[in-house]
Amino acid sequence: MTKKEKMKKDESEEVLIIKRIPLSELDPFPGNPYGVRDDEDMFQLMESILNRGVVVPAVVRQKDDGRFELISGHRRRRASELLGLDSLRCQVVEMDDDEATIFLVESNYHRSKLLPSEKAKAYKMLLDALKRQGERTDLTSVPVGPKLKYRSNKELAEMVNESETQIKRYIRLTYLVPELLEMVNQDKMKMRPAVEISYLPEEDQRDIVEEIDINEAIPSHAQAIRMRKLSDEGKLTPDIISLIMNERKPNQVEKLVLKSERIRNLIPAEISHAETEEYVFNALKYYRSYLRKREDRER
Repeated sequence: MTKKEKMKKDESEEVLIIKRIPLSELDPFPGNPYGVRDDEDMFQLMESILNRGVVVPAVVRQKDDGRFELISGHRRRRASELLGLDSLRCQVVEMDDDEATIFLVESNYHRSKLLPSEKAKAYKMLLDALKRQGERTDLTSVPVGPKLKYRSNKELAEMVNESETQIKRYIRLTYLVPELLEMVNQDKMKMRPAVEISYLPEEDQRDIVEEIDINEAIPSHAQAIRMRKLSDEGKLTPDIISLIMNERKPNQVEKLVLKSERIRNLIPAEISHAETEEYVFNALKYYRSYLRKREDRER
């Protein structure tokens, strides 16, 4: 191989820079949408690192102040920290903000336990990065990987195992106030009503949060559609929100609410809170039996 051919070969090949970097010099990616939780998956990762080390290095870029910013590997950093390690095996790359954002999202979409809020923020970050790059923002093409290849909308949906419509729904969740978004995370509120509510102004969303706190009334999809329509017409008020959300829903079982301050004094002190329901149930059975016997005597 001639010197010229070798130079061409070197230029065409990407040079991998792998080094161990102290954990204290690794900073999280700004706005990272993916949470780092000390859950079962984290403990499995710790066990893997103990047995095999960090097989796949974290991906980082160097900052102007000399420190390093994690692009991929936030969980590996946390696992190493929990194990008492002082450094992490990393690949150092050169990426601008948008390239790093795209790589971050693509590196984490396959995780098995992603919250709706994590998917929502990740897809939104990806969309914004594409917009800044001057690419189409209707999800018809998405760059993946460090070389920023592009895939079609259909391929993106297949890649993240979501329909195109579902991806757009997730992005709408980023317009919810934090309290409502957390309800979606906890599966207290379903996706479709949450999407409709995301179109409401923040003030109206806050009124919905207050109504949920007071009456434990989660809006149905039909109710959310009505509130969005009234909001578009400028007719949605706190009173109307209350009326709509307190309507009895189809197949809804009416709740019986007993105020503890009214019945607590009638219950012996030795009855614990956990035993209260059984005590009240037996007391009502006894009282019903008493009423029937009294009716029999009065006939």
